[in-house]
Amino acid sequence: MHNRFVHFTRTTLAIGIVAASCGAHAQNFPITSGQKAVASQVAQTGVPLADLAPNAPDSYTVKSGDTLWAISGLFLKAPWRWPELWGMNLQDIKNPHRIYPGQQLVLDKTNGRATLRTRRASATDGPPTDAVRVSPRTRIQSLNDTSIPALASSAIEPFLAEAMIVDATAFAVAPRIVAAQEGRVLLSRGDRAYARGEYSGSAVGKPLSDAKGEPLDYRVFRNATALKDPTTGAVLGYEAQFVGRAELVRGESVQPVLNKDGKTTNETVPATIDIVFAKEEMRVGDRLVAESPRPSQSYVPRAPAAPVAGQIVSVYGSAVRFASENQVVTINKGSKDGMEPGYVMAILKDGERLTDRTDTARTQIKLPNERNGLLMVFRTFENLSYALVLQITDGVKVGDRIVNPN
Repeated sequence: MHNRFVHFTRTTLAIGIVAASCGAHAQNFPITSGQKAVASQVAQTGVPLADLAPNAPDSYTVKSGDTLWAISGLFLKAPWRWPELWGMNLQDIKNPHRIYPGQQLVLDKTNGRATLRTRRASATDGPPTDAVRVSPRTRIQSLNDTSIPALASSAIEPFLAEAMIVDATAFAVAPRIVAAQEGRVLLSRGDRAYARGEYSGSAVGKPLSDAKGEPLDYRVFRNATALKDPTTGAVLGYEAQFVGRAELVRGESVQPVLNKDGKTTNETVPATIDIVFAKEEMRVGDRLVAESPRPSQSYVPRAPAAPVAGQIVSVYGSAVRFASENQVVTINKGSKDGMEPGYVMAILKDGERLTDRTDTARTQIKLPNERNGLLMVFRTFENLSYALVLQITDGVKVGDRIVNPN
């Protein structure tokens, strides 16, 4: 009876922990029906040995800090083909996002096909699997999910808070900093400033308010720069330069004032803000945009289902001409074009145009476009998307083309 109670208690704890974890994170782990179909098919037959990475190991133990992308690349030639990796594991790993440190992946090669199976993780590395004695005392156990992520979030996280494509009209009437204390010109962390969201004339703006339900946290931006299609020159959107964050202390107001002739007039009192973070020094005229919930940081690297043909519009920050690995670029395809976070695309280096000096006619020729690396979309807007450069052979520049990676 005692043993049954202990086992029941341990099982209940395990279910509670896993359920709490899944409840908090399951919505961030999208798996499409197409990916499931691919995985199911591969699970039936395995993958051809020719699709394995040249140095695929016979076994691998998952470590803390690993990513699904890195493990996929360890076993397969193409890391974005994670459904195959999942399919090779389908009986053991129902969800590819539930791979834990300590689990051992074992590659099995039979009859020209490869399958992948797992060995049970130790009790301390993965989800609880064994029965233990529960003493009558308070126990505290973290509900944090220890499963490995698809990609290292540290490479993308800063850009989720900073990078922003804005509508030029809306940005023009966004709340702006109108004054600083003691006539200061530049503002930094810890400084107090004043802002207004209301405009006069035909411009439309909403006064900054500290009423219940209104936003109190704002990001500060400057200079909405036009992003143009490299080929057509059409403006696809405007990128605002992130300079810091501010907190609303008091909202805007209008106060009646008695003037010298005894008449009452209304006096505008701007909102009070405190600068809580400064990437760069801020100044009068910089715009405020209310903080919005950050997009999901769980990505499923995969190839687009439909053909993609686009170009790189800009290198984020514009401080360098060429982007390198782990830098962010903007591409001229957005949600309107079917772009989704997680899409992996190949980068093509534009072939040089030159004169054939071996030909007496001096024919103008263009060298073929060469594959130069991979990028992954992590945030989409209507006409544009931000993408992270995952692999690169040479520098990536504006105008370079992107296509399906297959």
